Amino acid sequence: MEQVHGERPDCPVGLADHLEAMRQELESHMMKEEQILFPMLARGLRPQAAGPISVMRFEHEQHGDALEGLSALTNGIVAPSGACNTWRALYLGLAALRDDLVNHIHLENNILFDESAAAEVSHA
Repeated sequence: MEQVHGERPDCPVGLADHLEAMRQELESHMMKEEQILFPMLARGLRPQAAGPISVMRFEHEQHGDALEGLSALTNGIVAPSGACNTWRALYLGLAALRDDLVNHIHLENNILFDESAAAEVSHA
């Protein structure tokens, strides 16, 4: 997008770098979930999972900050008037990414982590 439309004042300059940074952070986050946190929770090791859960919550806040940066770069993920089909398709994909990530954060913070904490309290 930046290579083709970089001369336009409404081009999201820096978007590719921002998305690459988000990709790296999300891959690292998911690896920690899959290899550390989720196996701990599956084995019923909630007390030991408190630290990793705290890290995940902190990273979720960072992901929220990254989404705010994405929104700032892309005018709220709204393609400018006269944007080409590729630009509009990119923004549709970015909106889906945003929605999926917000849902991921909600499900973990407000359901998985809270249910894990509630299960620990009921066993105490």
